[in-house]
Amino acid sequence: MENRTPTGEPKPTLLVVDDDSGLCTMLVEYLTLEGFNAVTAATGPAGLEQLARAPVDLVILDVMLPELSGFEVLRRIRSLSRVPVIMLTARGEEVDRVVGLEMGADDYLAKPFSPRELVARIRAVLRRTPGEGASESVIQWGPLRLDLRARRAEVGENDLELTSAELRILELLVRADTRTVTRDELMLQALGRRLMPTDRSLDTHVSNLRRKLQRFTERVSVQSVRGSGYALTLSPPRTTSSVSAAATTTGSEP
Repeated sequence: MENRTPTGEPKPTLLVVDDDSGLCTMLVEYLTLEGFNAVTAATGPAGLEQLARAPVDLVILDVMLPELSGFEVLRRIRSLSRVPVIMLTARGEEVDRVVGLEMGADDYLAKPFSPRELVARIRAVLRRTPGEGASESVIQWGPLRLDLRARRAEVGENDLELTSAELRILELLVRADTRTVTRDELMLQALGRRLMPTDRSLDTHVSNLRRKLQRFTERVSVQSVRGSGYALTLSPPRTTSSVSAAATTTGSEP
């Protein structure tokens, strides 16, 4: 029988992949009290096996794991699934956090951490579920098509393969329609926490978003607005005549 919250909604299922058995036991107890179902795996292969057996709503993944590193586990997860992933990193290892975000993690938390903060991060990531409370589930903006219910952003037939954080940032920028969205707004509404001077996660997510957009379109770009935030720019489509003119100019004598 499916476990449900007091409101009748199914309880989100979380997978904790960490070789610290004491930490896993504590997290299962705490997360259960907070209204989640929690299962654990002590190694990377065991975590991947668990995911193959039954889908989960979110993965909490330690970087330092036996047999397979957390980064390799994340790479394999991202090759098959967009399930949200929160990485657990050693305190002070900023490079681990940046690498994790660049590889497709949705968020990170440095050890040691407060279980309350972890729950806040989990809920923030789960709230990014596209389409939740939205008045429209499909948004067309220039060559971009955002299908929030399906959790996809496309250019033509090409799936941008965005993480939940990247998709939420893109949705906020698209809804602003070339107006600037401040870093504080993006941080709060996309990542669910206040902007701190040492937190570079927003910049990493935006950098990933830029790279993925550039793979399929030159018309849409994410511009940094100095001292403020970010805004989308939209260039007009190139017509056949403009392409021919550009070719003629390139081939003409100086």
